[in-house]
Amino acid sequence: MKHSRNLLFTALLAALSTPALAEVTIDVIGGSEISFEGLVQADGNWFDNDVADLNGAGRSDSGFELRRAELIVKGKGPGMLSWVVGYDAKADKFLDTNVAWKFNGGTTLTVGQYKQPNSMEELSSTKNNDFISKATATNTFAVSRRLGAQLATEGDNWGLAGSVFSRELTYGAHGPGFGLRGYFSPIKAEGQLLHLGLSFVDLDTNADSLRLRARPQADLAAVRLADTGTLADTDRQRTLGAEAAWVNGPVKLQAEYFTSTVDRYASADDFSGDAWYVSGMWNVTGETWGYKKGVIATSRPNSPASGMWQLGLRYDAINLDDGSVLGGEMSSLTAGVNWYLRSNFKLSMNYVMVDSDRRGIQDDPNILEARASFFW
Repeated sequence: MKHSRNLLFTALLAALSTPALAEVTIDVIGGSEISFEGLVQADGNWFDNDVADLNGAGRSDSGFELRRAELIVKGKGPGMLSWVVGYDAKADKFLDTNVAWKFNGGTTLTVGQYKQPNSMEELSSTKNNDFISKATATNTFAVSRRLGAQLATEGDNWGLAGSVFSRELTYGAHGPGFGLRGYFSPIKAEGQLLHLGLSFVDLDTNADSLRLRARPQADLAAVRLADTGTLADTDRQRTLGAEAAWVNGPVKLQAEYFTSTVDRYASADDFSGDAWYVSGMWNVTGETWGYKKGVIATSRPNSPASGMWQLGLRYDAINLDDGSVLGGEMSSLTAGVNWYLRSNFKLSMNYVMVDSDRRGIQDDPNILEARASFFW
């Protein structure tokens, strides 16, 4: 851990000594243009508890934590080859760590660890998340980084990706599976977008057990208000996702829905749960949105000195009740504001109102959240 802190400190000094930009170009070695990126995030959560103590028994009603300390080295070339090695010094785990080869015609083969082809929100850049916590639907059902091989191809307004994967690089408690994602953009122009997509992930539940649970839209909360408990005798989990987004100038609307089925052996009934969210974002300072590979990107401020202001509102819901499994239902309304200052800083504030019901216990806390981000 001491080595991780030293590495992070060195990275911060290197970034702070350079002008404001999105990445630091290091050198060209062996025909590969090497660059260095990073992300540091610190969070604060203040809990207005109802029934459960969201910060853990005996603690205060607030929590503060260094959330991420990501260090990323990238290479472009030689030719159509590219590579990346990412590491989170806070979580002590590898991020995207892969090699990719781009063929003619927009087709790319990626081998290594990468985000699986599902969930538009999961595939988006962490530093540009619309809200401090990802939607409950994404956190519960989306599959993030795994080791595998992916073949992806795209046209002017469509894209397809297929992946086979196994465990996560740092932690191996995940089963093998495959994922598919396709998207279509019937409207695609500067400041105008309509995006539609579908995804499907099928994976082995590994140790014949699975637990699905969700925090109340607060990453530092110690309690999950929706929780199936450990589901024994499980075989496979299959998750179907649908996504849609619409952009009109500075306004973005986005929604996703997931339905997931867990196949269990004859001794237990199969389990099904679902979750969804719908959100709206407004760039008050007038910036529009970017779009690449079926993922919407946040633009830089039009005026770096005064920065870019965003206002957002999101409603999400999850249902983990099915037959004898009483995981509960939870819905959340999140209001947020983001301030992007220059090219390297972001300050965020969210207020979350939660409504949950599990096994007849109604628990409706409110949470104030803040995040400071520095990236390069």
